[in-house]
Amino acid sequence: MYFFKPISDEVRLYQIRFKKNNKTMRLVLVSIFASIAAILQAAGGFLPGIGYLISPFATAPILLCSMLSIPFGVMSYFLTIMLLFILQPTELIIFPFTTGLLGLGVGASFYYFRKRLSIIMTGAILLMLGIMSLLYIFQFPILGPAVSDSFSFLTAGSIFLFTLLYSWFWVEIALIIFKRLKIMIL
Repeated sequence: MYFFKPISDEVRLYQIRFKKNNKTMRLVLVSIFASIAAILQAAGGFLPGIGYLISPFATAPILLCSMLSIPFGVMSYFLTIMLLFILQPTELIIFPFTTGLLGLGVGASFYYFRKRLSIIMTGAILLMLGIMSLLYIFQFPILGPAVSDSFSFLTAGSIFLFTLLYSWFWVEIALIIFKRLKIMIL
């Protein structure tokens, strides 16, 4: 079945090859990924309208870096947060709880899990926790004024369904991008 097929064997092979590169090259790659993620995330503040369509793609660099190495993925995640502090401080509350957390979670789950379903579920749960933290703990209206700041099971179920589909989308996109970039990176 589609969701139970192992998909991370090829990723594991390239994780081993990535570790064989010298540390300088790996750090340069992390900084490039973090810079790309910060620019994409900051596009929402610099270019209202079209920038909001561009900023979700900030997930990709963090995800790819986390697929290669979890410590370097975490490093790129925090480096992106620091770059956003300089570039676009208004995005600081959104990136760590949504796009960055999804990239880090899905990338790390490629490391720990082999089946597509468990990778998708890990990303969905982390993204749902991030969105719900912003909504209900920090009272930040990430979903706009249409969603109230009081908890409801309908809202939570809708958020989970959205995060499940969104995580699935990013798992598939990551596999496509990874296959195309693995020759250049390694």
